[in-house]
Amino acid sequence: MLVQQLKEHSRLSAEDISVIEKMRYTLRKMEANEDLIRQGDNPSASAVVLSGLVARYHLLDNGARQYLSFHMTGDMPDSQSLFIERMDHAACAIGPASVAMVPHKELLAAFKARSSIGFAIWRETLIDAAIFRQAITNNSARSMTERMAHFFCELFYRARASGLVNKDLFELPISRVQLGETLGMAIATVNRTLEEIHASHAATFNRSQLHVKNWKRLVDLARFDPAYLHQKRPPLL
Repeated sequence: MLVQQLKEHSRLSAEDISVIEKMRYTLRKMEANEDLIRQGDNPSASAVVLSGLVARYHLLDNGARQYLSFHMTGDMPDSQSLFIERMDHAACAIGPASVAMVPHKELLAAFKARSSIGFAIWRETLIDAAIFRQAITNNSARSMTERMAHFFCELFYRARASGLVNKDLFELPISRVQLGETLGMAIATVNRTLEEIHASHAATFNRSQLHVKNWKRLVDLARFDPAYLHQKRPPLL
């Protein structure tokens, strides 16, 4: 899964793939809302998402959360932990999830053996940074409807590229409260904005399932341009 993810934006040779496939890891299964890492941790392993959805978030002193990004199959939600000593954010499962925990020493040995693997992981973190920049723009410069539509567009586009969409349906086990904590909206605003998107016949979000009924309409509503995701093989939509 990590190989397929990295190949979306980087060239990997047969030797690169062999080194990645030989890395040791431990499997961890997580329940909904279980923390993968906590703010302030100093982890010794990085995760690769095998199934489900993992989110990064900031935890404020008053207990409030700001979700920062969402990660699906093949993603490495905490690769930064390789190079920083103390985590300045947390990561948790959104719904049941499973991850492969790869020791940092395994990753660093792979980088030493094949510098191209290090470059590919570096590009992965750069794309993460691009997603962060879009999130900042989304929550500060777009209308509420554009903001939510853009969030749905991004997740659906990435899920489609990862083969996680089935007949225009994507399992998205995020609550309306968590939507608000992601998009900077009160729950009343979340409900009203969802109703507006439903009324547009572009998409519906019910029972943790995103149904994109008209992709072009949703893209127009969000003014979504996926160039920042830097995918070499964009999904057919």
